[in-house]
Amino acid sequence: MTLPSHAQIVVIGGGIIGASTAYHLARDHKADVMLLEQGKLTSGSTWHAAGLVGQLRSSASITRVLKYSVDLYKGLAAETGLETGWKMTGCLRLATNADRWTEYKRLATTAKSFGMEMHLISPEEVKRMWPLMDVSDLVGASWLPTDGQASPSDITQSLAKGARMHGANIHEGVSVTGFRMDGARITHVETDKGVIACEKVVNCAGQWARQVGAMAGINVPLQAVRHQYIVTEKVPGLSGDAPTLRDPDRRTYFKEEVGGLVMGGYEPNPQPLDTGDIPNDWQFHLFEDDYDHFEQHLVQAIARVPALEQVGVKQMINGPESFTPDGNFILGPAPECVNMFVGAGFNAFGIASGGGAGWVLADWVMKGEAPLDLWVVDIRRFSDMHRDRQWVSDRTCEAYGKHYTIGFPHEEYTSGRPRITSPLYERLKGHRAVFGSKLGWERPNWFAPEGVEARDIYSMGRQNWFSHVGEEHRHVREAVGIFDQSSFAKYEVTGRDAARALDYVCANDVTKAPGRLTYTQLLNSRGGIEADLTVARLAEDRFYLVTGTGFRTHDLAWISEHLPDADVAIRDITEDWGTLSLMGPKARGVLARVTGADVSNAAFPFGHVREIEIAGATVRALRITYVGELGWELHVPLAATGAVFDALMAAGASEGIRPVGYRAIESLRLEKGYRAWSSDITPNDTPFEAGLGWAVKMRRNADFIGRAALEAVAGQPLKKRLAAFTLDAPEAVLVGRETILRNGETVGYLTSGGYGYTVGKSIGYGYVRKADGVSDGYLTSGRYELVVANERFPAQVTLEPLYDPGTLRIRA
Repeated sequence: MTLPSHAQIVVIGGGIIGASTAYHLARDHKADVMLLEQGKLTSGSTWHAAGLVGQLRSSASITRVLKYSVDLYKGLAAETGLETGWKMTGCLRLATNADRWTEYKRLATTAKSFGMEMHLISPEEVKRMWPLMDVSDLVGASWLPTDGQASPSDITQSLAKGARMHGANIHEGVSVTGFRMDGARITHVETDKGVIACEKVVNCAGQWARQVGAMAGINVPLQAVRHQYIVTEKVPGLSGDAPTLRDPDRRTYFKEEVGGLVMGGYEPNPQPLDTGDIPNDWQFHLFEDDYDHFEQHLVQAIARVPALEQVGVKQMINGPESFTPDGNFILGPAPECVNMFVGAGFNAFGIASGGGAGWVLADWVMKGEAPLDLWVVDIRRFSDMHRDRQWVSDRTCEAYGKHYTIGFPHEEYTSGRPRITSPLYERLKGHRAVFGSKLGWERPNWFAPEGVEARDIYSMGRQNWFSHVGEEHRHVREAVGIFDQSSFAKYEVTGRDAARALDYVCANDVTKAPGRLTYTQLLNSRGGIEADLTVARLAEDRFYLVTGTGFRTHDLAWISEHLPDADVAIRDITEDWGTLSLMGPKARGVLARVTGADVSNAAFPFGHVREIEIAGATVRALRITYVGELGWELHVPLAATGAVFDALMAAGASEGIRPVGYRAIESLRLEKGYRAWSSDITPNDTPFEAGLGWAVKMRRNADFIGRAALEAVAGQPLKKRLAAFTLDAPEAVLVGRETILRNGETVGYLTSGGYGYTVGKSIGYGYVRKADGVSDGYLTSGRYELVVANERFPAQVTLEPLYDPGTLRIRA
């Protein structure tokens, strides 16, 4: 066999993801695409997948991706002539306790928000639909009628045939052995059958994706885990169209197959493979049956479906599946290599995701940006710490073990911690901090008063920290608090052309004089918000950028990729600087006591940056806030963070200064109407829809990324607009994704939710949608309700910030 010597795009891996990506590249983009498979199509983990297809996820975009898969599988056979085995059996999810039932009520609300059909049904109805089941312990079940099942191998062959019909080349029995690189760019793919010159590479190598990535210097944080299921002999009385079944309280799942049942589960003590490389000849590899380990699932399955006790096992499948440290799959452009894209790590829902993942990944490869808000699966959510294979294995096993546990709001992972700590970690522990973690950093979520247990106790209602966070919140509003935000990601942009280059990447005007700082968004070509951050101009040719902890890799990659070719450089300096935010009406008095600098309003106005001395250290003081009070972000050389903290604590003793946690930041920002990227503002939303048009330099005659898209819709009515909603009902707990009703009709859903302790109400933000435009009149008239866990509550809508709408306090 002779391989062609070049292709526009090389897709590596012929499982369902690679086949789907090649199909969409060829069908939608007419790309010159070559797919390489080291064994046969479907080898790896596709051929032994169980083939359940569910659609509802907590992200609207990912739900859309999964809905697309179902639509594709329904119609694919008509196009290719090869059946996919798709059956719309519907899916039952069982609940045996009150917390699980609340979770389902919230999920049913999410489904309604995302335009999906989901019903909550009684144990009697479950028994009618699945007569072989014991329902004596059920509270009820959720029913998704449009879910189903499919044959993974058949779908893959059908997609591959479709890809060929649209002009793709598919070669089996070709192993990729390496890449030729020009700096951070792949120029050629090396294989055991020859070398292929190409423009882009898509790594869909499944459990081998980490190894393939490593050949190009990129990190794909995957861990293969042994996942077992059984296929039984025929079960008497089992209907051929029995719904698929998920029984999370018993950690098991079932689907009908040729008269028998497929049954597997997710155990709390999974068996990872070792962290070494997976042998290349494992294309159809299975492990020995391990009934000792599987027995925990068998016991639970027989309790649920007693008929299983009398039925023989036809075969047991014990195969490797790729899982990730957070249970979400991995898509997108690798930050370390300019032309390798990844589609891998599907956590045993690759069949459900395959069709849609191939669609969005093909689009991303061709256009250089994602067609939807795919942040939850973006490879740029990881960082260098994810190169630690043992850490990835431990965290992945924890995520696998949580696959079927109840998803409590605000739940934190516990493995592999503490990983990164600020210099204040021990001091904050002494103040009884309860820590969470974000991209490896330990961060104080709240502080437990003496006599209160310093740990989170999860629940579906108000959690144990609720009133204590209220006290922290009140203290910042009335006096002064200090936040350790050292985990902020920080970059330095330098060079003769730095101002011009940043002005092109940023939507706001960042070319103000040195000493000024600017809040800005970074837009994509659709005018959607790819990031939002603070830009401080330190000198003519030097800028200091500050963004959210979790966005460190993403924002750096976005800026680096979009800086024009000029005399400009960006580098990550996150670990060089600690950050202490001093916030509250008494902040100026405290700051004045520790520095000789003039911090009066006249000398140091809002939106400015100054270098000041505190405790012998030169501190970058940024007068800005995310909590809506007078205050400064003090960026301190890392080694001096402790000394500056001690000085501030001593100076503020008479004001009762105290450390405050991230949960209070959340309630403070909700009251002030500050948007959070990845929830309230995303690549799906424009600044005008988000009410952030004031931060876009449309009046200046300067080009920037996204300008053309915004100009194209200028003057047209907005199809959606972000608004604030409040609820008086104290029992309604908002967590996001609750449905917004206007005069009884669904008009949107909440992007974030929480509680405002100053206003004394639950607060949510969400986009109100209307195809022919959302006017002020439309927004403010109408009777609003929020659906919270399937219950309706009257709500008030407002366009102004709920707290200090005139921003007098932050400019004091």
